Amino acid sequence: MIIHPMSHPLNGVTTLPHLGVIGVQGDDAASFLQGQLTQDFALLGLSEARLAAYCTAKGRMQASFVGVKRSQGEILLVVSRDILAPTLKRLSMFVLRAKAKLRDATAEFELFGVAGGTGPQAPWKTTGSDGTSIVSLYPADGRVRSLWLAPAGESPPSGPQLAHELWLWGEVRSGVATITQPVVEAFVPQMLNYESVGGVNFKKGCYPGQEVVARSQFRGTLKKRAYLGHAQEPLQAGQEIFHESDASQPCGLVAQAAPAPGGGWDAIVSIQIVASQGGLLAVVSPQGPALRVEPAPYPLLSDV
Repeated sequence: MIIHPMSHPLNGVTTLPHLGVIGVQGDDAASFLQGQLTQDFALLGLSEARLAAYCTAKGRMQASFVGVKRSQGEILLVVSRDILAPTLKRLSMFVLRAKAKLRDATAEFELFGVAGGTGPQAPWKTTGSDGTSIVSLYPADGRVRSLWLAPAGESPPSGPQLAHELWLWGEVRSGVATITQPVVEAFVPQMLNYESVGGVNFKKGCYPGQEVVARSQFRGTLKKRAYLGHAQEPLQAGQEIFHESDASQPCGLVAQAAPAPGGGWDAIVSIQIVASQGGLLAVVSPQGPALRVEPAPYPLLSDV
């Protein structure tokens, strides 16, 4: 089906109630996050954003963030709201003597998703004025997308209203997964291609799980990658995926899913690389709904 750009379903503005904001404030805000997350926050400028993961000591992602520097002493972390409270609690445990205070800042800000138009857009760049931060995201099927972070009470950006479900579908089609409660500690960052979408910096200092993440990258131990998937039946994060070659154990998981406007469900799936190369895939059980996969919509770091 050919969709004219003006009638593309991913066009407009929506609120983002599924996301929340953690505020990190103080002289040591950047250095504290530098020691906890997979990306470099020490060098984060006011015109940039960071995609980052918060890992366990075993390198498993327990949260993911889009980090935005509001000022020299304040960084905001946009996170899935269903894991905000436990993530805030755990991060706060490690502040110790650092001059940094963490808070749930969700009520202080409005979050909007803006989609539409085509053309080149560098992800993780930040623009804006009057307290509003506009973060460029990875495109979805070529459609430009941005995250708007504005002080509470601000009017939404101009544009037609976009259904929230369509924004969630665009998130899936971008191939950049957000950690939610059903998949906490299910993946090391590379299983979701985070090293290829700006979510991991291999040159920065230590953080929890760094050795595991580095070993996965440089010793050839990584066996799973993220792909786009489609099924005719409903999909949801945390569902197991099976390959016809082995009905005894799953070959991967659904990381994120949303109903597709053209019918069926689209998903970001993390599966064994060998399972992506041919053969039948099914969700929930070996006899479950059929799953079709296609490559991620961006080059992997090893391919660049």
